[in-house]
Amino acid sequence: MSKHVSSFLARLRQLRSMDWLLILALFVLIALGLSAIYSVELSFEAGTFLNMKKQLIAVAIGLVVICLFALSNYRLLSNYALGIYLLGIILLVGVLIWGHLIRGAQGWFVFGPVSFQPVEYMKVVLIIALATYFGERARRVFGLKELCVSLAMTLVPVGLVLLQPDFGSAFMLMGIWFIMTVFAGLPFRYFSALFVLLVVVSVIAWSFLLMPYQKDRIITFVDPTHDQLGQGYNVNQAIIAIGAGGFLGRGLGFGSQSQLKFLPESQTDFIFAVIAEELGLFGILLVLGAFTLLFVRLFQSVYTARDNFTAYLLLGMIAIFFLQVLVNIGMNLGLFPVTGIGLPFVSYGGSSLIFLLILFGIAQSISLSHRRSGG
Repeated sequence: MSKHVSSFLARLRQLRSMDWLLILALFVLIALGLSAIYSVELSFEAGTFLNMKKQLIAVAIGLVVICLFALSNYRLLSNYALGIYLLGIILLVGVLIWGHLIRGAQGWFVFGPVSFQPVEYMKVVLIIALATYFGERARRVFGLKELCVSLAMTLVPVGLVLLQPDFGSAFMLMGIWFIMTVFAGLPFRYFSALFVLLVVVSVIAWSFLLMPYQKDRIITFVDPTHDQLGQGYNVNQAIIAIGAGGFLGRGLGFGSQSQLKFLPESQTDFIFAVIAEELGLFGILLVLGAFTLLFVRLFQSVYTARDNFTAYLLLGMIAIFFLQVLVNIGMNLGLFPVTGIGLPFVSYGGSSLIFLLILFGIAQSISLSHRRSGG
């Protein structure tokens, strides 16, 4: 047996040391997502299950990606942080020029049957870039320079995403920055300045950047009874679906809201409502339990991290997962405006799933590295 083959097999054996509780949480979420997507497609007249097939392909690609990143040295990401960040900016500029308009936002590259959303790549890249920046300055007092530089790193992609316009993804990018900045040691006196800046940006966005349908979503968020047959319709139908599920649900394929198409975007934005209606409280507890296990394992990895870059990288992952879960479930319950943010690992969407699985693979690489070092 050649030396290269022996080295390859040794690397494969390392996969046995992965964090299997983390994998269990992922398996539950993906399984629930696929079940809900399949259930919704039962109501499609064509009967091709095209979305289901696309999601299965994305899952297969994602599993390969997990293995590749798990077996790689994640610390090398910090060496390439600037290059991959600039590539993300180039892609966001490019999509404004050559991108396709889908669901009101020019944020997609479409190549035949394959579509790619650059902002999903940018979410991963921003986490890596901020982790690199904060990791190098973790022992310093967090000052105005660190605040301004990290904010500028974030506002450039945020501005490009708002031009699409994609308010939900812009919020995610800002949320990643804010949570990582807080853990980096943001002084309390800067919070007031950030609040004033937020108010100014909100006024400018409302006046010049937000599209009419986005303003309607925000008005509906403040007043859920506003435009019940328009922007408020989706939220009302989601709430009805969640309430109709009971303890055990109506069964896969038997949810009236999704099967009779009362619930729009049932495979993406409102997939949580589909699970709640068809699997009931049992399905909701499975979703929340899997995410809880995911967050517990990631936080444990933060506490055992051996360097600052690793800790901030994990915090960035927690930030994006938490924000997407919070916003998606919140908008299903009428607590947040509908922003087009999917439920991580559950909602339909190949680009989002693959890049989230890249983060999952990096988390496994961190776990393997920690176990190899005797942690």
